Amino acid sequence: MTSEAVRFTVALIGLSGCVLLAGCRPSVPSRPLKVVVSGDTAGWIVPCGCTSSQSGGLPRRASFVDGLGSEADTIVADVGGALQGTSPYDRAKFEAILRGEMLMGIAAHNIGASEAKLGPAELRRLAGKVSLPLLSSNVRDRAGQFVGQPVLIRSAGGRRVALVGVLAERYATKELQVSSPRQAVSEALLRADGQYQSAIVLAYLPEDELRLLAEALPEVDAVLGGPTGQPIAPKQLGPTLLASATSKGKFVVELDAPPVHSIDHWTGRIVELGERFADDPRQMANVRQSRRDLAAWDFAPKQTGFAEPLPAGLPKGYAVAGTGSCRKCHTADGEAWQKSKHAGAWKALVATGAHVDPECQRCHTTGYGLPGGFASARRSTALVEVGCESCHGPSQGHAADPTVHTLHFRQAGNQCRGCHDRENSPKFVYDEYWRKIQHGQKVTGSAR
Repeated sequence: MTSEAVRFTVALIGLSGCVLLAGCRPSVPSRPLKVVVSGDTAGWIVPCGCTSSQSGGLPRRASFVDGLGSEADTIVADVGGALQGTSPYDRAKFEAILRGEMLMGIAAHNIGASEAKLGPAELRRLAGKVSLPLLSSNVRDRAGQFVGQPVLIRSAGGRRVALVGVLAERYATKELQVSSPRQAVSEALLRADGQYQSAIVLAYLPEDELRLLAEALPEVDAVLGGPTGQPIAPKQLGPTLLASATSKGKFVVELDAPPVHSIDHWTGRIVELGERFADDPRQMANVRQSRRDLAAWDFAPKQTGFAEPLPAGLPKGYAVAGTGSCRKCHTADGEAWQKSKHAGAWKALVATGAHVDPECQRCHTTGYGLPGGFASARRSTALVEVGCESCHGPSQGHAADPTVHTLHFRQAGNQCRGCHDRENSPKFVYDEYWRKIQHGQKVTGSAR
């Protein structure tokens, strides 16, 4: 048989499993392959629950992934951006997120901007603690050593898939150097030459850089990113598929691989992790463990990054006195407050178990992080609920001397919008909400 005939026969076997060869047994067809990529979780292990129809959360993500297992092999990865900051609280939430990702069998977690801010030592410590496969082909410490693995090969759906991670150069830190994403991907794939049939790049790059990278990588099957503000539905840029999952882990990218020996492109879609997805029991156990950890740590505002820096020149007596002090003189206003939902804000948290989470505490307590204000769940039991000074500002000076006016460095209206934002209170209209709690001698339709 000539070499040309051999190649032709091998090609036929590859396409059909068994063709023209006597005694050949048909091969078992490979299961389809799906790749699921999340990104920009931003500390949201679960939605906060302040309003209905919130999306996202690891319990729903895991439920979605498990649902795919009956129809296809899956590879799960994350493009990065799992934290909001670098505080002790953020690190605790990050560890819980990593545990949840490991429970759902994640193949790789790319180093995003928020991860890079932690520094190489902390990233390596956390990755080792939870046995997490960190990924990055262009992030190195100052000694030039990779912080994550430059390329990971995962076998599923009858093929070997190379996963390569990159970070935008603008996110370099004092402890981490970040090289060109395009060059890093090429070098990583060269390092893995012959070990894979498909290549997917996890790229934590802004949208303009993400598109340029996809256009410059015709040799890869897909470039998946964040942070792009909004998700990007999968689209072809030449032979390469571009997509992005972002926005607090509310969305994932679901990709379908073409048949193993097909010349077709990968396809995919954006999936919103809404209420139609049940909460995975193992992930909910991880949520409960995270909350037990938060209760034990009892983080103070200065350990969370949520406390606002105070402007200079605040008057003497700028400290929280407590709602009880206000009600001694402002009796009618106190009664109006008692009948409002503000008076039960903390109880609403306790009912869900979220009262141990500082991200929730900051909007369900009085004077979070302010002088004399809420300091932690165990130390500030008298300052739970949304009290008078949550809107009017610290009033210790006024309580001691009624001729001293309460001063808040933010106007009451802006104070309201700090918690009643689009995420937690999407139907908030200031004038309408004011009518629900209006009080005081001068009712003008807006806060005094």
